[in-house]
Amino acid sequence: MRNIDALLAGAILLVLAPAPFLSGQSSFERGEEALMRNNPEAALPALEEALAEDPANIKTYQYLGIVYLQLERPEDAIAVYLKALPRAGDETYRLAFNLGNAYFGTGNYVQAIRYYGESVTANPSFASAWLNRANARLRSGALREALEDYRYYLTLEPRSAKRPRIEELIAFVEAGFAEEERQRIAREEQARAEEEQKRRLMEEVSASLQADAGETQGLSAGSEGLLDYEGEFELE
Repeated sequence: MRNIDALLAGAILLVLAPAPFLSGQSSFERGEEALMRNNPEAALPALEEALAEDPANIKTYQYLGIVYLQLERPEDAIAVYLKALPRAGDETYRLAFNLGNAYFGTGNYVQAIRYYGESVTANPSFASAWLNRANARLRSGALREALEDYRYYLTLEPRSAKRPRIEELIAFVEAGFAEEERQRIAREEQARAEEEQKRRLMEEVSASLQADAGETQGLSAGSEGLLDYEGEFELE
């Protein structure tokens, strides 16, 4: 796993909905500006206030979830994203993607795979979701499915800077598959050899016992020439 972890380093991405750099007076604008300045501590109260003011603004949920993740509060991020996802509309792919990232950060790869899947279903050309689902599948042990996602990501992003690392990872995993297959074949061949050896031993033992039975029958045939004595014995 050490090699895999090294190859995965830095692979998980966060996607922000495009937004202009604003410096307005509304709580949403203050929160957005603070987030764009990479100041999650300042963004948090502004965005929480903005959400209370306008619970229908999906972008507020997106931003607030990212702030929670930056502040290492993944459970709060998950709660925000889950609340917003059913009403996300055109932003479903982005929200589901960030929800997958939140679950990935907690080590819940099953749920991460689920929401990355919702993201690629909503937007099949969203390459980052294919990549991150591949990473989650790899971590969960679903190696063949992970390779499928990595390959599809490379079809969407053929010039990706991550291509060499992904190709190295694919080769590493496929080498493991090849070794597993070699070991499986070797085990099957050994099992067949052992079965054949057992069959021959049983045939030899059976033939030996059959020969012993024939020799016993030959010895008993020597009594067949004796005459029965039919005289009577009398006592005085």
